Amino acid sequence: MTEPLLVDRTDAVATLTLNRPTAMNALDVALKEALRDTLAELEADRGVRAVVLAGAGGNFCAGQDLREHVTTLQEGAGRPLDTVALHYNPIAARLANLAKPVVAAVRGMAAGAGASLAFLADFRVGGPSTSFLMAFAKVGLAADTGASWTLPRLVGHAKAVEMLMLAEPVRADEAARLGLLNRLLDDDEQVLATAQELATRLAAGPTVAYGAIKRQLSVADAGTLADALAAEAKAQAICGGTADHRAATLAFVNKQKPVFEGR
Repeated sequence: MTEPLLVDRTDAVATLTLNRPTAMNALDVALKEALRDTLAELEADRGVRAVVLAGAGGNFCAGQDLREHVTTLQEGAGRPLDTVALHYNPIAARLANLAKPVVAAVRGMAAGAGASLAFLADFRVGGPSTSFLMAFAKVGLAADTGASWTLPRLVGHAKAVEMLMLAEPVRADEAARLGLLNRLLDDDEQVLATAQELATRLAAGPTVAYGAIKRQLSVADAGTLADALAAEAKAQAICGGTADHRAATLAFVNKQKPVFEGR
């Protein structure tokens, strides 16, 4: 049986590849469970210092597997959207709160929950074929997998309303202009390699500080200035006590290149 999620660990970078290319990497239960559980494992793995999220074949992820979902609806057993609480919410929380940089290699289509996964990454790399489609309303659903939180922060409230309600595709050039892509390449074939290169660079950096920055921004997005200042004080207290901070400060004074170990 083909594994729904491929996990490759190269040095300090873990690449997670959604592996259902014939279904545009649509999210069935097996894939959602594998992604949820693997993210939990990576969170505790100190040897992994950055994560790449990618899709097999020519697309990133088409979102929820609607063929599987139709069967669930027809069976009429339980609540058909229990998957939000069981799968999508835990996955979104893991990605958003992962104290390690996450880079999404978004080749081809990222639709529905697939787009939501990409928006939860810290960086998104795309190519000419990249497009985002908030397809939820097309099947009579609201947003999930954190899109109602991430999308307004990326593109603003008005554009988020437009993308979610009109459900029109956002092509690569516009995605880059809106900030949905951090890097837009000329060649789709280079998307994954570029994302992995970026993740490798991040993995060699001050990953404790990166995790603290992610937490700071999360607090600041929803809080007051007082909340942000308190989060900054807490973050600096943590970072200031790390071996990385001490070594990098000494390296700076001595005009040397710092070496970060993530501790």
